[in-house]
Amino acid sequence: MKPMTEEHLAILRRHMVEVIELHFDLAEEEIGRDTLGPALRRALMETPRHLFVPAQLMAAAYQDTPLPIGFDKTLSQPFIGALMLELLEIESGQRVLEVGTGLGWQAAIMSELGATLYSVEIVEEFAQAARLRLAAIDHDVEIRVGDGSRGWSDHAPFDRILVTAAASEPPPALVEQLAPNGRMVIPIGSKEVQQLSVVEKTADGRTGTRAVLPVRFTQLELA
Repeated sequence: MKPMTEEHLAILRRHMVEVIELHFDLAEEEIGRDTLGPALRRALMETPRHLFVPAQLMAAAYQDTPLPIGFDKTLSQPFIGALMLELLEIESGQRVLEVGTGLGWQAAIMSELGATLYSVEIVEEFAQAARLRLAAIDHDVEIRVGDGSRGWSDHAPFDRILVTAAASEPPPALVEQLAPNGRMVIPIGSKEVQQLSVVEKTADGRTGTRAVLPVRFTQLELA
């Protein structure tokens, strides 16, 4: 069999986006929207997901399924990853904190959307791999190794915070580092039962949480 070319991969990427949009349409009642925003759709189309998975899984990168990336971690199903970013409602120029870099796929998309991005990863090997992958496609993302539940106070406050692991409640440090009128997307719940949730902070500092969809994520690790 011939090796896949960039043209083949672009076809698979387009198919992935079409499947994501199908999921959005089917889940409209739960998620409150029936399609991807145009900026996020463009970013998904332009971000080479196959570069953000282990090399042996490149052919499976655009399937609508989670993929193992090592250390008992996975890269989220494309629909769930895209839904988290859609709920985050990132605008160009916003300061965004990501908790859980993994190999950098969602970081690449947020950077493509124009965010000023800071990402915290507890697994040192992932952090280094993500730096290399993001640099290869000219995305400037600041990444550090550490306990993401503590946020990154040096760069706070953040307009948006994305948490890619589940916690029983929004970590207090992250809530504190969320800017007024800011928004956090995080899976909330136990190991068995979780809800993808949106946490919003009002201009006067009050917070509210809205559950969107049942999900299954690994638990947020503490250093």
